[in-house]
Amino acid sequence: MDMDKIAVLIPCYNEEKTIGKVVRDAKAALPESTIYVYDNNSTDRTVEIAKEAGAVIKHEYMQGKGNVIRRMFREIDAESYIMVDGDDTYPMEFAGEMVDKVLNHNADMVVGDRLSSTYFTENKRPFHNFGNSIVRGSINQLFGCDIKDIMTGFRAFSYQFVKTFPVMSKGFEIETEMTIHAVSNNMQVENVIVEYRDRPEGSESKLNTYSDGIKVIMTIIRLYREYKPFGFFGILSLLLMAVSVGFFVPVLLDYMHTGLVAKFPTLIVCGFVALAAVQSFFSGMILQNIAQKNRKEFEMDLNMLYRHFGEDSEK
Repeated sequence: MDMDKIAVLIPCYNEEKTIGKVVRDAKAALPESTIYVYDNNSTDRTVEIAKEAGAVIKHEYMQGKGNVIRRMFREIDAESYIMVDGDDTYPMEFAGEMVDKVLNHNADMVVGDRLSSTYFTENKRPFHNFGNSIVRGSINQLFGCDIKDIMTGFRAFSYQFVKTFPVMSKGFEIETEMTIHAVSNNMQVENVIVEYRDRPEGSESKLNTYSDGIKVIMTIIRLYREYKPFGFFGILSLLLMAVSVGFFVPVLLDYMHTGLVAKFPTLIVCGFVALAAVQSFFSGMILQNIAQKNRKEFEMDLNMLYRHFGEDSEK
């Protein structure tokens, strides 16, 4: 199997104004790397300019960043990977430090952290700033981690991360999915603070603040249910039980004063809601055991992948 030492992966859609500079900067920062530009149905000169700059051109015809990353991770084999957006918002001079953490410090994912440097002053879209803060806070709280930048498009990966990451997202929620996969499977995540610069004049973001924001929130909820089912269904159980008790108390007080059940339908509904709460609780317990079993199987698969990776690296 042919394996690159370092693969630079650049997903692109209509980035003719910036892609040439991104490729040239990547070659200057990582001269030993192979640079792959994955075009996602661009209608401008993105492909032509990237090829002239020296990139290897590949294509993904299913629209969406998640689909592009699925294709990249399937096709490219490398000892370490750098993924960067084609919009020239991330300075490539930080790529060497990020790769070093993968190759020499056993990191599985390295986060290019914009939020600890210039993002909030450079970014001109206030709702993006607010959304990044909300996503970071919610994931760190729900998953018990301390990731500095959840949505960054500048990351480094190990071979083991890339080949065990099940890409389910189709769009920009892919970064959220990567982060949760890493922390939930106890992978080593490192942080490198990088400078951020806003898109140059005439370059337009493909991220829709509202629709993509909703997709990210739904992805967080879905992955919390999958990776921490007892927490998810435990919260649901508590909410259902609170509703049941809240409607039951007035019925009980009426009964204590009059000896009669004046709102019998309410009492029946309270009983069914309480039953649903109990079912949710035990469902969470069962699914947590299944998730734990899947976690053990993932570790065994990861051990096998490490063994194969070592054999391929020696060839």
